Amino acid sequence: MSARAIRRACPSASLTPQLRQIGRSRRLAPLVAASAIRADYRPLHTGIILSIQIAQEASGLLTRNGLSRRSITSSHLTPPVRNFSTAQAVDSKMNLKFPSLEIHRAFIALGSNVGDRVEMIEQACLEMDRVGIKVKRTSSLFETAPMYVLDQDPFINGVCEVETTLAPLDLLDTIQSIEIEMGRKKLIDKGPRSIDLDILLYDQEIVCHERLNIPHNLMLERDFVLRPLSQLIPKEYPPLPGKDTQTYSTHLKALPPPEPTPMSTTPISPLFPSLRATDPKRSTHVMAILNLTPDSFSDGGKHSPKDLTYITETVRNFIASGATIIDIGGESTRPGSTPVGAAEEIARVVPAIKHIRTAIPEAANIAISIDTYRASVAEAACAAGADIINDISAGLLDPEMLPTVARIGKSVILMHMRGTPQTMTTLHEYPSGVIPEVAAELRARIAAAEDVGIRRWRIILDPGLGFAKIQPHDLEILRELPRLRAMPGLECFPWLMGPSRKRFIGHLTGVKTPQERVWGTAATVSASVAGGADIVRVHDVHEMWQVTKVADAIYRVD
Repeated sequence: MSARAIRRACPSASLTPQLRQIGRSRRLAPLVAASAIRADYRPLHTGIILSIQIAQEASGLLTRNGLSRRSITSSHLTPPVRNFSTAQAVDSKMNLKFPSLEIHRAFIALGSNVGDRVEMIEQACLEMDRVGIKVKRTSSLFETAPMYVLDQDPFINGVCEVETTLAPLDLLDTIQSIEIEMGRKKLIDKGPRSIDLDILLYDQEIVCHERLNIPHNLMLERDFVLRPLSQLIPKEYPPLPGKDTQTYSTHLKALPPPEPTPMSTTPISPLFPSLRATDPKRSTHVMAILNLTPDSFSDGGKHSPKDLTYITETVRNFIASGATIIDIGGESTRPGSTPVGAAEEIARVVPAIKHIRTAIPEAANIAISIDTYRASVAEAACAAGADIINDISAGLLDPEMLPTVARIGKSVILMHMRGTPQTMTTLHEYPSGVIPEVAAELRARIAAAEDVGIRRWRIILDPGLGFAKIQPHDLEILRELPRLRAMPGLECFPWLMGPSRKRFIGHLTGVKTPQERVWGTAATVSASVAGGADIVRVHDVHEMWQVTKVADAIYRVD
């Protein structure tokens, strides 16, 4: 195909002399035509990135014509605008076929420091999904001090990995339209903004354009970008000459320590403070157990779901004793327990949740967690007022659980367990060690959660003391919790520990009655705080609150 033929197909295309020469090659002409057609199609852009997908065997032709694979430049005039613009495409692998069905991987920075910052970021992710930019994974969210313009509120920052069929400028236009629809108004450069979406990476391309630079120009100097990006692709390399010999995690480590240190944040509810798992001074939350079951191992039958007066007294006592979260369960998951149906479980928990939310003013700022592995129960409980879904199976016992969590947008506790409450006591072999195997199995559940759209910042982890574990395993987890928290892929998550009245405490102390295992539980709660737990789930609320207060004073310091 000659340059003349290309011009007949695309009157507005402007080809450089080098591209005219390449266009004379029979093998490369269709690609040149595709790039010209793509340029001609753009009615809204003043410039469009053009790159030619050139097979490896064509490199000799490029070299003979004075071109390298990283120096192909083309330009075009957009018919309605007639504003000449030059764009450079710096990687020949970019697909120019239009319309494109090729899926590209991109990374987009997320930021907000106006209004409900987390809500704005979550809404932006939903909008990207809605328009076909598939959010595949997200980093943690970090609260960071502002850079450049210092007289403004702290930001919440993160990064998401997306899949898209859009070309880079199309992707830019789309995310900018999302910003506008969400009410962003840019008053000061690098100043306050309700939502900020920036393209950091697009495959391994280098793009230089008057509207867009990929990789992002300032990416490698910004801790608030590199920190979340390094969570997602720590071992990958920036596609930049001179910068491509070090991984993103290495670039992050080379930056001067930011002041103050960015803190990860896990939202619970608008009225409940976010969990800050990387804050060394954070206070430990006490989660009070409210079992509305007749057969729980420790307090079965104590709280009737029909006795709302007693529930009121119990909840008020929990709050006065220091609880900040109430975990409500309608089915026992003790070893060997008999499951009840979803309808019965809903009948037990939903009236209690509604009552707490409507009839107990003191509970307005208390988070409610629903202890269930059934999606239908979780959804009904959240509709009634629950804030957290506490799933002992991390989505394994009900295939609808994780998609339901993603759809309703609540935070979720993913606990490590094997099998079911009826079979887990036989599944406690860890030939590679309990810490690495629990870590690997939790990573798999995190990946499953991300695959259906649960954001990383909505996940809390629980190692599952007593579930598919025997006494040495439970003790090792308590002893090695800092190691578990630091395992690759598990960094920055909040952790819940549930040692209260567990069987291994009875074995160690000789106390057979679970209700009398207060002192042994106190030791495990103190160990949990020392190991970095963010939440301890307990029966004896006032006593364990006292333990956490002293343990926090000892261990929660810079």
